[in-house]
Amino acid sequence: MSKNQEAAFWQKAQRHLIRYGGTFESRIIERAQGSFVYDADQQPILDFTSGQMSSLLGHGHPDICDVVQHHIRNLDHLFSGMLTRPVVDLAHALSETLPPSLSRSMFLSTGGEANEAAIKMAKLATGKYEIVGFAQSWHGMTGGAASATYSAGRQGYGPAAVGSLAIPAPYPYRPRFEKNGEIDWQGELDYGFDLIDRQSSGSLAAFIAEPILSSGGLIDLPLGYLAALKRKCEERGMLLILDEAQTGVGRTGLMYAFERDGVVPDILTLSKTLGAGLPLSAVITSPAIEDLCHERGFLFYTTHVSDPLPAAVGLKVLEVVQRDGLVERARVAGAYLEKGLRRLQERFDCIGDVRGRGLLLGMEIVSDRTSKLPASDLGAAITRECMKLGLSMNIVQLPGMGGVFRIAPPLTVSDSEIDLGLNLLGRAIERAF
Repeated sequence: MSKNQEAAFWQKAQRHLIRYGGTFESRIIERAQGSFVYDADQQPILDFTSGQMSSLLGHGHPDICDVVQHHIRNLDHLFSGMLTRPVVDLAHALSETLPPSLSRSMFLSTGGEANEAAIKMAKLATGKYEIVGFAQSWHGMTGGAASATYSAGRQGYGPAAVGSLAIPAPYPYRPRFEKNGEIDWQGELDYGFDLIDRQSSGSLAAFIAEPILSSGGLIDLPLGYLAALKRKCEERGMLLILDEAQTGVGRTGLMYAFERDGVVPDILTLSKTLGAGLPLSAVITSPAIEDLCHERGFLFYTTHVSDPLPAAVGLKVLEVVQRDGLVERARVAGAYLEKGLRRLQERFDCIGDVRGRGLLLGMEIVSDRTSKLPASDLGAAITRECMKLGLSMNIVQLPGMGGVFRIAPPLTVSDSEIDLGLNLLGRAIERAF
């Protein structure tokens, strides 16, 4: 009998765990290494989502292991009023990778915390309280971040934060606004802000956005959109917060996704990829905004703010990404993976769209490409078949779109591992379709 079916384990899990969304896989994961995780039978599972879209360098990277081992022995956690070299060095190293205006950082544990802090800073700096986001957004599950999250989790909890507003995200595969047969994202953006202006009480503080909406269905903002969005914000005295939890630190083939558009946010948040699987996030802003917030008494104590161990990990992540040329590797490997996905699209009419950048790609499952009708059951079936074959995939199911696979292997993934993933995915579709 499979060790994954250990009755005592599943009984304890059912008895003692709080279920926090979805269902658990029916395998017991024992270890992880590189691009693979291994179950209780020691069967390898190719990890095409980098864990929770976070293990940028794969699992168990030796340089990260060395840093963790050193700091767990020598300098792991401190009172939040104390400073250490890893924290200051990481802040400096990040500033070296960013435009000059983004030069002051604070370090927290999760993306939700970072977005929470960014929203509070925006409110304090502007003296306003209204926060605008995309209707397909995901920025976290804590109060302010959850209020700016519209893709899931809004029902049953009572009112969101006062001043929470949203506009639709541009969705080229299913455009709501068209001109001459092409998506008219500018018209949609103009209309969205016209509605915001009508709803606003005159207290617009910030817009928070991902350059690629991941949990919103891997929607890549069209080239030019971010610049137009920044202008909308400037016209209204709003700040622009960019959440690069999943797009930052090289994943899209640039160090930061906003670089493609030549737009500099007022506040940048990083998480997932910065810690390469360990809990680390960052809020980065300009001296002018930080000085103003400090003068007005900015307060954001958390138990693990400025912890030295995760900061040392983040510092090593930046070093490895730059030393090993992983930004360029993400671009090249992403193009190779995308080409393979498009070959699958030629074979299977249920693959409606392939989109994304670098090693953050989406594949939308539909009934057929002509109708574009969502095919939730088929997407779920493909996910199950992938796992049976040893491929870990993540699918997003949202109203109005087909199931969208978020494909984000580590930046260290090899071409042979990409080939394996594409082969397993093709076999899974054949079984399910």
